[in-house]
Amino acid sequence: MRALTPAEVLFDGEAPPAILPACDHYAGSEKLMLKSLALQQQLGPVFDITLDCEDGAQVGREAEHAELVASFLGGEHDRFGRVGVRIHDFHHPHWRDDVRLILRAARRAPAFIMLPKIRAVADAAEMTAFVEATRVEMGIDKPIPVQLLVETHGALARAFDLAALRGVESLSFGLMDFVSAHDGAIPDTAMRSPGQFDHPLVRRAKLEISAACHAFGRVPSHNVSTEVRDMAIVENDARRARDEFGYTRMWSIHPAQVPVIVAAFAPREAEIVTAAEILLAAQHAQWGPTRHGDTLHDRASYRYYWSVLRRARSTGRAVPPETAPLFGANDARERA
Repeated sequence: MRALTPAEVLFDGEAPPAILPACDHYAGSEKLMLKSLALQQQLGPVFDITLDCEDGAQVGREAEHAELVASFLGGEHDRFGRVGVRIHDFHHPHWRDDVRLILRAARRAPAFIMLPKIRAVADAAEMTAFVEATRVEMGIDKPIPVQLLVETHGALARAFDLAALRGVESLSFGLMDFVSAHDGAIPDTAMRSPGQFDHPLVRRAKLEISAACHAFGRVPSHNVSTEVRDMAIVENDARRARDEFGYTRMWSIHPAQVPVIVAAFAPREAEIVTAAEILLAAQHAQWGPTRHGDTLHDRASYRYYWSVLRRARSTGRAVPPETAPLFGANDARERA
């Protein structure tokens, strides 16, 4: 009898929750885009790059900037297909043109499209539908996932509805815009550490977004760390986001932050070894209950340890070679 994989037996016939690279690095200018793409070629697809049309484009030159962004998609610098784009927000007159220009000119569709400053579910739904319709019109084979930036009161109030939208793969928290939207009621210390983890309203927002994502199998993406010199602060921010708030991904705004964030979100070596041992024993037992040391395990804990191995591979960590049967023949799909 063929050994069944975790993906086949642990999720009631549904696909396992999505796992994206642990870091999403933003670049707005041509110089920074090239630098980021070079870093990705060096480190591998352990982080995504978002080419930014919203804050990157000069006023009046939005079309030119969108064409620049499109020129990098599928080109010689886009080796892994893990480059996305952020377009203008729903109330900006150029957001539809961003989508059309980029999808028409790109040699490969973006890995995702980030939709910023979401204020209402209807806005996000309209933008998502437009991306899908344009994708079909352009003859692009596969749907393009969208990611939503939650940084307004309206978006936070409907976080669960946003996470439930078809085509959405991730919600991101926009910390600084969210704090500013309170008109001084939240101090500026909450825009950075440690205040961003301590202020009750900010903590609530982070937790709502994370909970909404996990409820619908989306990826919660934590806000940036504004620290660009002391990487120990960045590392601590990433660890707190992961351990205390349930985030599995985090933004980066400086190249030095990228390897620090990836390492902070990666499972530790001991976790990987334990996960491999438990899952191999479970597979041998045809996914019935097993015992590891003095602890009993069943499919609930197997799902947890499967996520450990998947996250290990997505962050570039080595997994024991004997775990290959867990991933099955369709290895590329299991890496997604």
